[in-house]
Amino acid sequence: MDETKRAALARAKARLDHVPLYRRPVSLRGVRIWVVPWLFRLPWFRRFEGYSAHWTILLRSWALLDDDDLVTHELCHVWQMQHEPVRMPLSYLLLGYAANPYERSARRAVEETRPA
Repeated sequence: MDETKRAALARAKARLDHVPLYRRPVSLRGVRIWVVPWLFRLPWFRRFEGYSAHWTILLRSWALLDDDDLVTHELCHVWQMQHEPVRMPLSYLLLGYAANPYERSARRAVEETRPA
């Protein structure tokens, strides 16, 4: 993983380390960022700028590595999956996106850690 991606993850982790969501802090071990513009042209992904899948953060473009709010949001989802690897992804099938408590939690983590 290149230094730009590593730095984006480090900034996001530093923010999440101040959020008392789980007892253990988010681990960056094995977490990777992939910039895959072609994926976000597919119908399901068109509405997203970023997407998380267990130890992977997918971004629409390289420029989004500078969007600390987005990377923090997606890393929060990785953290949620580190603690609830089945329940968290399954919740999107059962509850949808808009009312999902994991989505609200990730948004709140971003808001609470945004620099003044």
